[in-house]
Amino acid sequence: MSIQTVGIIGAGTMGNGIAQACAVSGVNVVMVDISEAAVAKGLATVASSLDRLIKKEKITEADKAAALSRITTSTSYDDLKRTQLVIEAATENFDLKVKILKQVDALLDASVIVASNTSSISITKLAAVTSRADRFIGMHFFNPVPMMALVEIIRGLQTSDATHDAVHDLSTRLGKSPITVKNSPGFVVNRILVPMINEAFFVLAEGVAKAEDIDAGMKLGCNQPIGPLALADMIGLDVCLAVMDVYLEEFGDSKYRACPLLKEMVAAGQLGRKTGRGVYTY
Repeated sequence: MSIQTVGIIGAGTMGNGIAQACAVSGVNVVMVDISEAAVAKGLATVASSLDRLIKKEKITEADKAAALSRITTSTSYDDLKRTQLVIEAATENFDLKVKILKQVDALLDASVIVASNTSSISITKLAAVTSRADRFIGMHFFNPVPMMALVEIIRGLQTSDATHDAVHDLSTRLGKSPITVKNSPGFVVNRILVPMINEAFFVLAEGVAKAEDIDAGMKLGCNQPIGPLALADMIGLDVCLAVMDVYLEEFGDSKYRACPLLKEMVAAGQLGRKTGRGVYTY
């Protein structure tokens, strides 16, 4: 199955990023959100992102015009009927995703593949609320989507080989480097990344080293572009804590217990960049 037109539900950071990646690669897009203002903002974000690429001489004005011409915006799920793949990129909330997926599932032709851009919710559970569990899959893009090469393709228990292969092929056409992952809490990247961040908080709490030295150590010793504590501030300490709590609940393994210092900082409202203070002050 060759995917020519992709539907995207959600015009926010992830949704418009996926739309840009598709449009630049010659794939048509229908980007849907709940209001005209939301889709207009999403499209404006794509346009300004393309302008930055023009300034860097990565693309031309003609490339920008061609990419934008491939994006249609809408506030109606009905416009998704002409797609071969629909990617749900709504907020990370199980009940909201279920509501959207049920509505879309009822509208779409049986042949259409549905994917979720979730970073943490079970693909198997989401697939089960649709009538097309074999044609349901996870496509976890990374932020910022136009820049990041990785897509985690997550197979639910019910996902068919044909669905996986079609989505893998599309990801490659978008210039991405996909990896195939079985459904499991945190998939691959976040399963490894967030406990590493949590361990950095334990090292900080035990006074082994100062925050700056912990981050410098990981940047210089492991060639990471940003240290784990600075990354936690960027992600949001509350998000890191919530992810650790999910792992502890899902796996029942004490190695996933959140560092008490991380809990304490979240309780204090020191959540990182978004509050102006986390491990560091902004």
